[in-house]
Amino acid sequence: MATYLVGDIQGCLDDLLSLLDQAQFHPNHDELWLAGDLVARGPQSLETLRFVKSLGKSAITVLGNHDLHLLAVAEGIARCKAKDKTQAILDADDSQELLEWLRQQPLLAEHPKYSFVVAHAGIPAQWDLTQAHQQARHVESILQSKRYLWLLQNMYGDGPELWSDSLNELEQLRFTINAFTRMRFCYPDGRLDMACKLSPGEAGIGELVPWFQLPRDKPLGKKIIFGHWAALMGHEDEQVIGLDTGCVWGNSMTLLRWDDGQRFVKECPLYA
Repeated sequence: MATYLVGDIQGCLDDLLSLLDQAQFHPNHDELWLAGDLVARGPQSLETLRFVKSLGKSAITVLGNHDLHLLAVAEGIARCKAKDKTQAILDADDSQELLEWLRQQPLLAEHPKYSFVVAHAGIPAQWDLTQAHQQARHVESILQSKRYLWLLQNMYGDGPELWSDSLNELEQLRFTINAFTRMRFCYPDGRLDMACKLSPGEAGIGELVPWFQLPRDKPLGKKIIFGHWAALMGHEDEQVIGLDTGCVWGNSMTLLRWDDGQRFVKECPLYA
């Protein structure tokens, strides 16, 4: 059995299938871990949801910000973004089945054997792995409960910027969603910046630092696999592996085989 990991698909299913073919992936004996944002700006968001769902236990995906936004759009809570190509999901005969499946997916997934965890954007430096799991489970339990609509109605907003145990429930939930699905840069004191989407080193970032460069209060003991940050064009160090290499923006999609570290790369057309 081989374990594969991939960054944001964003509806670019043909590119994913090409990579899986390159790697000779087979769901009967391999597993595929996806770093969220299955849908949005590529041409096959509906087909991507159907495909990943069809893999059953062979696929493990986490929720990304575009996935959560789709759930809110489907409930009439938010409007579809101008560049999103997700209307086909809402119009499909199996729409409710797909959306129900999507909202059952986690914010954080930990491999039971290998030393990695997957979160769409990352894990804030203030949290150890135990707290990260606790906060993820809190959000997930509400998404899967009768309070689902309340959370979708109240999840939007850039604050609070900094985690504190004294935050009220909604503030904790919003910080958790922002950290797991939207985080890129932080200030040196750990405050989240929700505005800057540049790459590290570009002019204009000021004192901002990538979230994964902040010193952790406690080591996680596992490598964090994340997507979300296309401007990084992939990143790896001792603590993290970033796998979003900007497929939907005309760059490439990258599939990593954990077992031997081999990467499979597919050059992509410009979709967005």
